[in-house]
Amino acid sequence: MKQHFIDNLWVAPASGGHIPVINPSHGTVFGHVARGNSDDIDLAVRAARTAFDGAWGRLTATERGRLLQKLSESLLQHMDELVQLESQDCGKPTNQARADVNSIARYFEFYAGAADKLMGETIPYQNGYTVFTIREPQGVTGHIVPWNYPMQIFGRSVGASLAAGNACVVKPAEDACLSILRVAELAAEVGFPAGAINVVTGYGHEAGDALSRHPDVDHISFTGSPNIGKLVIQTAAEHHTPVTLELGGKSPQIVFADADFDAMVPVVVDAIVRNSGQTCSAGSRVLVERSAYEAVVARLTAAFEALRVGPAEMDLDCGPLIRDSQLQRVKAYLDEAKRDGLTVAAQGHLVADAPAGGFYQVPTLIRDVPPTHRLAQEEVFGPVLVIMPFEDDAHAVQLANDTAFGLVSSIWTRDGGRQLRMARQMQSGQVFINNYGAGGGIELPFGGVKASGHGREKGFEALYSFTVLKTISIKHD
Repeated sequence: MKQHFIDNLWVAPASGGHIPVINPSHGTVFGHVARGNSDDIDLAVRAARTAFDGAWGRLTATERGRLLQKLSESLLQHMDELVQLESQDCGKPTNQARADVNSIARYFEFYAGAADKLMGETIPYQNGYTVFTIREPQGVTGHIVPWNYPMQIFGRSVGASLAAGNACVVKPAEDACLSILRVAELAAEVGFPAGAINVVTGYGHEAGDALSRHPDVDHISFTGSPNIGKLVIQTAAEHHTPVTLELGGKSPQIVFADADFDAMVPVVVDAIVRNSGQTCSAGSRVLVERSAYEAVVARLTAAFEALRVGPAEMDLDCGPLIRDSQLQRVKAYLDEAKRDGLTVAAQGHLVADAPAGGFYQVPTLIRDVPPTHRLAQEEVFGPVLVIMPFEDDAHAVQLANDTAFGLVSSIWTRDGGRQLRMARQMQSGQVFINNYGAGGGIELPFGGVKASGHGREKGFEALYSFTVLKTISIKHD
């Protein structure tokens, strides 16, 4: 059984309980992780506080950056091992798991270079005063990481927090712990002081809840569903703990008749099938100018029919969903679409030798979906793409913004004026023009509006989130 990683040591769970680890490609148990509770969280928070007040907190920003760089290099050196862990634990095809390892390494590389560049500013004030600001770490930060991109989201939140000088306690999703535990171990091996990074595995209602309500945690970073996000912010409010929330989306891709269809189609397909659609920023709605609607449907139909689904080790277009309950959730949406008479334009296919116990859902394209239908409004979190026509620019904006979410949007057109007009009208944290970044690069601030959450991750904006701005005023005349 994999234990917690606290204070650079493997620590058995206080309760003695464990959680089975299931391979989504086969539906079989291949290990166990510790089932943490409030006692384990308290131990980890105390270790983090000791590190922040001691060895970790005494490091200069330059020294922190050098450790982050060492970890980045170590992650790349252990690429094959981490790819294997992520593929087996999450069901990710090999090429996608490899991309995730490259991403987490890049996060630590980026924040290594940024660690000693968190600067304040001087403020013009009254004569006889010198006023300036400094940015200080918050202290102990808690990170509740989901199962869809465990390494990437660990990198973007923990990397930024460490660069700013905080000590971290991480609660990964119970479905996807193995890669994060190994990353924490590698951090210790490259020289991170004990307590700088602590990982407690367990269920959200036990370990996650305990972390979000712990009185000695100074900031919470949460990525997950809107419903759980509400609970996190409510429990954190008991101690006035600030929270960064990234809560998913129903992101639109708006396609005009003048778009480059050859460039657009593979990007649109990848934005919904990558990680089997289990991506907060998945491009799950395609809005197409009516004059080009049938042509775009035909192209997407051909692309979807060519998609193949199978076990992670076959490295196909899609692997399995993370667990059976997620598979049943996606199937329920598709069953509802069938009952409502919606038209399935195309589906991919499951390879013949896919393991019978795997949690497989073929990519599905559904056309002519009414804007008010649940498939057009709610986050399915599976490889399901809906497509609908629009009449003009104003109609496209209305449809794009007419959901509770606002994470990412995309606009496909050659018209430069339209690009900027539309981008300004999108209610989303990121807008891509003639591309779709599925969350964008490491350097690009990422986060949502409305039910997609608040606060920003990635880039320098994430660093600011993990600091406290202090103003110092000196009267010298």
